[in-house]
Amino acid sequence: MSDFGPATGVGSLPGTDAREAARTATGSFEDFPFLPELPARGPGADMIGRTAGLLVELYARVEPSGWRLGDRPGRDTRRARSWLGEDLDALEEFTQDYTGPLKVQAVGPWTLAAAVELRNGESALSDPGARRDLAASLAEGLRLHLAEVQRRVPGARLVLQLDEPSLTAVLRGEVRTASGYRTHRAVDRQVVESTLRDVFGVHADGPVVVHSCAPDVPFALLRRAGAAAVSFDFSLLTERDDDVLGEAVEAGTRLFAGVVPGTDTALSDPAGSVMGVRTLWRRLGLRPGLLAESVTVTPACGLAGASPAYAREALAHCVRAARSLADNPE
Repeated sequence: MSDFGPATGVGSLPGTDAREAARTATGSFEDFPFLPELPARGPGADMIGRTAGLLVELYARVEPSGWRLGDRPGRDTRRARSWLGEDLDALEEFTQDYTGPLKVQAVGPWTLAAAVELRNGESALSDPGARRDLAASLAEGLRLHLAEVQRRVPGARLVLQLDEPSLTAVLRGEVRTASGYRTHRAVDRQVVESTLRDVFGVHADGPVVVHSCAPDVPFALLRRAGAAAVSFDFSLLTERDDDVLGEAVEAGTRLFAGVVPGTDTALSDPAGSVMGVRTLWRRLGLRPGLLAESVTVTPACGLAGASPAYAREALAHCVRAARSLADNPE
């Protein structure tokens, strides 16, 4: 039994109705559903706020500048947890007797540190002690969250996706300070890698996927840290990614290829959507039979900015594109 299915969603969907979103996420992907996120509901349903609600013994509230750590849980934390509870109720309803891979998403430690502010208004990224505390709190929160999802969907094999769109900026020293005039210094790659490894460790009995729809995803670093799969916007790959991608596939890393646009557009035929994946395979000299074993087809990024009709169509298109890859790998 594979840890992954042939196609799935990235995480966010449009709208505010948890049951409708769960129906879409489970109905579109019978063999790899995911727990949807609905940021349109407002602060606490957004990517950062939702993950801040998972933290243990750390709390965050919304300030005009963004999410800021505080001393105790307030209205924003309660709202984030309440929405997550609604989402889990809906998921549980639509996954009765489900057995197979099921994906849940949260923000990874580095994007969280870049986004959440300390009391002085500066990002947690600026303070090594705060970064460590945040990563430890996140790890414990993820452990409890995964246990809760498992309790509700006992037959599922959980896949943990960590969203790290800011990771490349953290490594390059491109995250801006509060003033906007400077940037935080680059974090040492070994520190980045060991923190990721620690957080991945909370899901020791299942695979971790790292998602980023930013350019220059650090594939090799993520593989060394223990990511079983990397999820990315396929259109942002360049030929200089070829070597690390080839090494990753040969080492058993699965590629979540984001080939379907995340906002409304006319979709090509499913075979056309994965033509670039086939071309990449030929360029890397990988055997075609590896394709279906190594690739999960997804949208390029979350679908929060799409219309509900397009979001449903995009997810169905991912399934058809994955079938085209499996049927005609050449």
